[in-house]
Amino acid sequence: MLEVLRRVIQEVNGARNLDAALATMVRRIRKAMHTDVCSFYLYDGETQELVLMETIGLHSQAVGHVSLRVGEGLVGLVAEREEPLNLEDAPAHPRFRYFEATGEERYSSFLGVPIIHQRRMLGVLVVQQAEKRRYDEEDEAFLITMGAQLAGVLAHALATGSLSRPALPGGQALFTGVAASPGMAIGEVVVVAPLSDLNSVPDLIPTDVEYEIVRLKEAIERVREEIRAAGERLASRISAQELALFEVYQQMLSEAALSQEVEKRIREGQWAPGALADVVRRHVQYLERVDDDYLRERAADVRDLGRRVLAHLQEETPQIPHVFPESTILVGDEISVATLGEVPRERLAGLVSVRGSSTSHVAIVARAMGVPTVLGMVDLPLPRLSGAEVVLDGHRGRLFVRPSDELKTRYQSLIAEEAALVEVLEHEQDLPSETPDGHVMPLMVNTGLAIDTSVSLKKRISGVGLYRTEVPFMIAERFPGEQEQARLYRDQLESFAPLPVVMRTLDIGGDKDLPYFPIDEANPFLGWRGIRVTLDHPEVLMVQLRAMLRASQGLDNLQILLPMVTNVDEVDDALRMLDRAIRELGEEGIVTPRPRVGVMLEVPATLYQLDALAERVDFFSVGSNDLTQYLLAVDRNNPRVASLYDACHPAVLCAMARLAEDSKRLKKPICVCGEMAGDPAGALLLMGMGFDSLSMNAPSLPRVRAAIRRVSLDAAKTLVHETLALNTPGAVRSHLFARLGEWQLAHLLPPRD
Repeated sequence: MLEVLRRVIQEVNGARNLDAALATMVRRIRKAMHTDVCSFYLYDGETQELVLMETIGLHSQAVGHVSLRVGEGLVGLVAEREEPLNLEDAPAHPRFRYFEATGEERYSSFLGVPIIHQRRMLGVLVVQQAEKRRYDEEDEAFLITMGAQLAGVLAHALATGSLSRPALPGGQALFTGVAASPGMAIGEVVVVAPLSDLNSVPDLIPTDVEYEIVRLKEAIERVREEIRAAGERLASRISAQELALFEVYQQMLSEAALSQEVEKRIREGQWAPGALADVVRRHVQYLERVDDDYLRERAADVRDLGRRVLAHLQEETPQIPHVFPESTILVGDEISVATLGEVPRERLAGLVSVRGSSTSHVAIVARAMGVPTVLGMVDLPLPRLSGAEVVLDGHRGRLFVRPSDELKTRYQSLIAEEAALVEVLEHEQDLPSETPDGHVMPLMVNTGLAIDTSVSLKKRISGVGLYRTEVPFMIAERFPGEQEQARLYRDQLESFAPLPVVMRTLDIGGDKDLPYFPIDEANPFLGWRGIRVTLDHPEVLMVQLRAMLRASQGLDNLQILLPMVTNVDEVDDALRMLDRAIRELGEEGIVTPRPRVGVMLEVPATLYQLDALAERVDFFSVGSNDLTQYLLAVDRNNPRVASLYDACHPAVLCAMARLAEDSKRLKKPICVCGEMAGDPAGALLLMGMGFDSLSMNAPSLPRVRAAIRRVSLDAAKTLVHETLALNTPGAVRSHLFARLGEWQLAHLLPPRD
């Protein structure tokens, strides 16, 4: 059954449109399950009805005409309960309803499963049989699996506009991911095609068919030459049988085999890379389905050849165009900062990526630039999105493809309101961050990029609460040397002097890899990251500590922060290395005072070791993002569980309140430098809990300052007391929204549904 399932899925994925995919699926399922009928009912959210979209076994004239409300009949019951229904004698069921147009009176057995995509009902898949038959567990498991596969196909069809039946007017589709940078935008998609990825080549209509054909032939000839040269180099080192494979490759590349078929697709209206990808995918899918082992193995050869030819085609084709739409939404499998830099800033309206996370380098840059960004959008059908109009919601991690006029109008209004608010708040950014009852709440900024060293920030903040030293490491091709690092750190320290600058030692691992120092782990967030890496590589940490100390000469505003601390021993080891660096530099004639040192509180274990840590360090800094994900056991960058990651979870708020209380008892200053600090409601809670300072990305400063200037410290303390008594994240968020509404500050929060 698994082999049958694999083949059906391959055929469905290879279909050019939704109708073809549905027709393939119902026919293959009926055959595989040895049943009389297989049908698919599509759910229309506007009419809240299930429409018969495809069938084999029922009357074909019923397609598109028979519909049921949710809860009506057996199909409606499956949709209502969102669970399978398996009946041996369907007409005997009290919910059974007969539709004359379908001709289903002949059938007794019924098995229906819901089609659900990201908790959203899309339809119902049904099989029926004339004789009374109880479908067994294997049948049910097979149909459930097919239903899960169809959910993805349907979502893609919605996004690409290939679902044009009246049941779903407009073809609007919603995809969700991880909200990485706030803001909203309406624009046109420009797809960044990864090099040599046959599954991510966008569809484009060629402007010059003959030129595309010439490009194709030149690319094929270059690959033929590469293979011929490789065969000659290896002729004396491999057997005649292995050498024969090079001849097979040459035959596959011959005019009759590959070139003519791709050329035909180009003449049908597809550019060369897209035509090549279409043909290669079709050949691979065919070869993977055949029973002959030798031919199945050739599928990998065809795929490899396709990638080689595609690589040569892409040498002449820029990954992204030279001319960009006025409002460009850059979409790709994985967008690099280098690619980001190719788009004129005034035309870049938003970013969307299949891969990536809220703490990836591109997310950090996007937040610094104030560009709405959603990452980890795993279900996005990249090849069919080029040129599509979209609405991007960076607050809630949403992408609407081919939005309705009503949705566009709503978001145009929200975007206008947000722009007006930014303009209003700009007028008070040079005013102190002080509550109406005189409490000063120091606001600091998170930096790590050249863009963050703006002098205009200096008079608006109390210092840099977090300088991410890993960012310069990420954009280099090797570990930067001591002098190179010292220059970077000096620029940062001088730009903000005499304000304090808290520099975090190299924090790689998790989702922050260095290209020249990859860390491949099954569970990177619980693996080798932060101080665990640098203590294992003292040569890297020593160079960094020496560079920081060199850079701080004569400025006296350096503070050092140790990330991902789990054990007190780690702090002791790091402090010994710092003392050694000071001693070594002194021997070289460079005298530097010992800077203040702090630890990041982001591993839950540190909550129970504060007393021991307080004996060793000068301050604490809470990494609320990591602390939240570790407390809740939720990977915040996984879109499948992103909704469970919530800094307003009562357990997180209780932990934060305890940290503030214990730090006060230990007389150690404590700062919060996660996303929670940059949220106006979160900032008010943290102020009420007693945190000494808040550090955030620069674009978050205006809203947080506005909230603090309008809410007294006593009111914030009352808010904390009320909130800690609540039991669910939803209740917390509703209460915060209500309170800020009473204080006429709801406009500072992200828009709600």
